[in-house]
Amino acid sequence: MIYENFISFFVFLPFNSIKQKIMDTKSEKTSLNFIQSIIEEDLRNNKNDSKVHTRFPPEPNGYLHIGHAKSICLNFGIAKKYNGLCNLRFDDTNPNKEDVEYVDSIKEDVKWLGFDWGDRMYYASDYFDKLYNYAIQLIKLGKAYVCDLSAEEISQYRGTPQKPGKESPYRNRSIEENLDLFQRMRAGEFKDGTKILRAKIDMSSPNMHMRDPAIYRIRRMSHHRTGDKWCIYPMYDFAHCVSDSIENITHSICTLEFEVHRPLYDWFLNELNIFHPQQIEFARLNLSYTVMSKRKLMELVEENYVSGWDDPRMPTISGLRRRGYTPESIRNFADTIGVAKRDGIIDVALLEHSLREDLNKKANRVMCVLNPLKVIIDNYPEGQTEELDAVNNPEDASKGTRKIKFSKVIYIERDDFREEAPRKFFRLKPGKEVRLRYAYFIKCVDVVKDPNTGEITELHCTYDPESKGGKSPDGRKVKGTIHWVSAEDSFNIEVRLYDRLFTVENPLAQDKDFKKYLNKDSIKILKNCLAESSLKDVKAGEKFQFERLGYFCVDKDSDNENIVFNRALPLRDSWAKIENKIKKL
Repeated sequence: MIYENFISFFVFLPFNSIKQKIMDTKSEKTSLNFIQSIIEEDLRNNKNDSKVHTRFPPEPNGYLHIGHAKSICLNFGIAKKYNGLCNLRFDDTNPNKEDVEYVDSIKEDVKWLGFDWGDRMYYASDYFDKLYNYAIQLIKLGKAYVCDLSAEEISQYRGTPQKPGKESPYRNRSIEENLDLFQRMRAGEFKDGTKILRAKIDMSSPNMHMRDPAIYRIRRMSHHRTGDKWCIYPMYDFAHCVSDSIENITHSICTLEFEVHRPLYDWFLNELNIFHPQQIEFARLNLSYTVMSKRKLMELVEENYVSGWDDPRMPTISGLRRRGYTPESIRNFADTIGVAKRDGIIDVALLEHSLREDLNKKANRVMCVLNPLKVIIDNYPEGQTEELDAVNNPEDASKGTRKIKFSKVIYIERDDFREEAPRKFFRLKPGKEVRLRYAYFIKCVDVVKDPNTGEITELHCTYDPESKGGKSPDGRKVKGTIHWVSAEDSFNIEVRLYDRLFTVENPLAQDKDFKKYLNKDSIKILKNCLAESSLKDVKAGEKFQFERLGYFCVDKDSDNENIVFNRALPLRDSWAKIENKIKKL
């Protein structure tokens, strides 16, 4: 299948080769991915009465990241494609790590991505009574027993992948004794860690997950939904498959690490003789220059390496949203990478490209100067200002134009001037002309420096009054065009420039201490930037293209006194040199 064929190249090929692969793919007729093929075969065979019912089942123990976004798009997208349903279910079986904050953030993220679960929001905790009764049923079938071994002893008894495990001395308790002990576990008679309920399967199984796995453990903790009703909680593997069954899920789509759990998923459902969904695994999303583990992301948050789960450097959905990503760009990214059966690392540049394509169409252009250098236009009339027309978005004529003010004193980027410039420097330099965007041609005639430091403090220029709008009055060519703001009509803003969170492509592949590879320059805060006055009334979340600088988003930290912009990404696309690199392959 097309997506499976090219996705396998992600691990081995340079990023620019991936783009060519994708470009070639887009020119071909779209085919089904392997999950869609399975579903269509089920529909042809009238399996599940030709119904499709999926679910997105996050654990509320952290914020969702871009990998979850792929799963959200897949599960809700499959349901939509086949006129089915998709549930949102919180697998909240571990009160030690779960919080209402995470529940709320997950709901916000799923809705922001553009998906709706209708009235089908559920919790595993909704089924705690049923799960308990199903555990009782397994005991009565002789398929579960209460074990007194400690966690350390259970680990020792389990053996290794090369060595069979050893049966627990409590494995052959009678059904009556197991029922009595399990009911007393529920009643709170025993201390945490002193007893667990285990499935009785096969201690010599080559699959470690089948060696009498735990079903229930004692944990005296208040649950965010059930309070103190329970002091025993089901394990994830048990609760997950039974919850799928209770909800009549037809296709339980999950990531590849759950493939080895599938025999246990099937065993529970077969032994209980209840509705049996089909578990299908796909490759999880691993993104370069970041980590995709909620546990490790939580370390970064709790140890203050980042400002929170929604720090714009984080791969969380909330972090991407705050940085300036759009739901459309993330959905397009998920669609582009497709669905594969083998894990790999996706170059983050592909995600960035999806955002550029989206914002290029949507974001209004504005002019801002990040590192201002004062320019005085000597022959421009003192005290005069004039309004010039500027295009809001050349990709969308319906966005129209806006008025920007021009005056005797303006500011340009300091990097747009070189006193001693190389031959191919086409910006401003002494004695040479440059075009001001939407304005006039100007020529530098004098450079003023600080007598103590030698730093350039201002430039003196002349302008050509006949070049209004940046048009040449006599056909002479001016190669350089730079942006600017008027001293009369600009205001201070704060700009935060973000880079990749880690300095290496795969931090987890280096050594155990992944935090050694954090990028100390992943954020740079600029306090004295200047923006055109049209940005004075912006709202948090609005996105713009700062001409020649990149795409920026208004941060939630903004207020009336200080507007803060986050750079989502620069204008340059890393696919720009694709032709040369492909020739070398």
